[in-house]
Amino acid sequence: MKINTKIYKAVYSLSEQLMEAANHDDRDTFEALYAELKAICTDNEGTDKDHPEQWETLADFTEELEDAIAGYEKALQKAIAIDSKDHMSSIAFSMARMQAELGQTDAAIKNLQDAKISSKKIEDKELKAEIHDLLVSLQDQSEN
Repeated sequence: MKINTKIYKAVYSLSEQLMEAANHDDRDTFEALYAELKAICTDNEGTDKDHPEQWETLADFTEELEDAIAGYEKALQKAIAIDSKDHMSSIAFSMARMQAELGQTDAAIKNLQDAKISSKKIEDKELKAEIHDLLVSLQDQSEN
């Protein structure tokens, strides 16, 4: 299942604008754009236009780590439902990075192990290496 082109362009454009607002510490613009992105996600939820990429992007810009992790979890479930290995890998990796930041090492390791499995079917060598490196690092930490 591919993401709807119109939605992809809107999500991509919003993500660029969100990055720019964040880089300029423009809180009002950031919040308005975030609300727009969230509306796209909720408006399409449960329809044939629902796609993990929009939810992953929303989670990427969610400031509270626990809320972001919940967003990634939702995106991951949608990626699993359509068996999108690329999305499953990147979402689980992003979620694991936040879990590691919060000290949730066991949960992060589990997500990285899942990401490593799903990444066997993707071409992104850089993502594969990042997954591997973080997994090894967290496993070393948890053993000490």
